[in-house]
Amino acid sequence: MPVADRYISPSAWGDWWQGTCQVRLWWTLASKDIVDRYRRSMLGPLWLTVSVAAMLAAMGPLYSQLFNVPLGKFFPNLALGIILWGFINTTLIEAANTFVAASTFLKSSPFPLSMFIWRTLARNVITLAHQLIVYVPVALFCSIPISPIQLLAIPGLLMLFVCLHVMSISVAVVCTRFRDVAQVLTTCMQMVIFVTPVLWMPSSVPARAKLLLYLNPFFHMIDVVRAPLQGLFPQRYSWPGLILWTAACAILAMVLFSRSRRQVIYWL
Repeated sequence: MPVADRYISPSAWGDWWQGTCQVRLWWTLASKDIVDRYRRSMLGPLWLTVSVAAMLAAMGPLYSQLFNVPLGKFFPNLALGIILWGFINTTLIEAANTFVAASTFLKSSPFPLSMFIWRTLARNVITLAHQLIVYVPVALFCSIPISPIQLLAIPGLLMLFVCLHVMSISVAVVCTRFRDVAQVLTTCMQMVIFVTPVLWMPSSVPARAKLLLYLNPFFHMIDVVRAPLQGLFPQRYSWPGLILWTAACAILAMVLFSRSRRQVIYWL
């Protein structure tokens, strides 16, 4: 039975649950978004892989020399940093436009709002999967051995998805009500990359400035995935920091979504 024909729960929790259960629908919409984006191109979504590979080939040797770090140590850190940051950055920026982009659906039928949050996240998960392919030759080039530690990247990725999902709910609600916030978010994300160890090594931060890493949730989001894929354990404060940040974002999302869910359709 189409979701539009079902009873849509009046509660925010019911909306989230109904939207979450529509896995087949929001995954199909996300896949269609990717297909439409690369329709009539020769490589299709593989252009995502090619573009990241070209960027890393140009930046890796150059930045390794600039920061005076051996290429074998710097290259995997840079590759995973750029891939994961691109996933985080794009997901949040696209979340700002989630309900506006789905206005045709929302104005025609009572779809659960959370379904479109999942659609945005799923679309970027597909993109992430294409880009992570680039890390395989990087790992082989830098002789990163296979170890059980790399399995820790799986719970790290799951926690990253949960964190981005609850962050996306808040971003989508606020940016639908106040359209200028989307531009502010884009500008802020452009600045945050320079204070997050994406293009540089976390070890390059002096001890007196370590507080910058402790208080940077985006570093925690990256570190719980990047470190295990390199055969390393995340920083001891990354998992606690990410859990606390996710919990805070979940509470904020719950408050905003429960108070504003009914008004979203009038803001479109």
